[in-house]
Amino acid sequence: MEPSKFREIIHSYGYYGVFVFLFFQILQTVIAPIPGEVVQIAGGFIYGVWLGTLYLLIGATLGSVIAFFASRLLGYPIVKAFVPEEKLNKFIQLMQSQKAEMVTFILFLLPGLPKDILCYIGGLTPINPLRFFIITIIARFPALFMSVYIGANLQKKNYFTTAVILAIAVLLSFLGFFFKDKVIEKISVHKHHKTEIK
Repeated sequence: MEPSKFREIIHSYGYYGVFVFLFFQILQTVIAPIPGEVVQIAGGFIYGVWLGTLYLLIGATLGSVIAFFASRLLGYPIVKAFVPEEKLNKFIQLMQSQKAEMVTFILFLLPGLPKDILCYIGGLTPINPLRFFIITIIARFPALFMSVYIGANLQKKNYFTTAVILAIAVLLSFLGFFFKDKVIEKISVHKHHKTEIK
């Protein structure tokens, strides 16, 4: 959907438009396969950089809370339904290591990894919920802010700035996609090394 059409839908609800927008962001987080970039760019297009970022962080956090506790309540089978078992077990092992918080931060910061699915996986680990949500907010911020910035410049018709930021975002996504496995492998090796020393 084009940002301008999405803005029309949001504005059609008047004062309740913000809540409708938050609902879309929460839904996008809970139903992980929905691409987050669409909503994030629309957030910048509709509300500008700062309000767009604020609303998206609120929505993403609320969605993360729902996904995290749904996973804790319903357990392994709900996550296994949409994550391959091998990958699921690998991420669980990583996120419940001695340095779980640092690993979680790296996983959420890396471009190319499914952040919303990681919220479900986090719910299967013993990580402290409050710390988990703080980590996810901080680690999500750079990519989210970049998407919002693209949307805000698109709305202002700053096409050159939009194209430059978009090119940087695409480059980072490609780098994240190609190097994420190496980073994860390095974390895994470091974890196993620590375990062997003990």
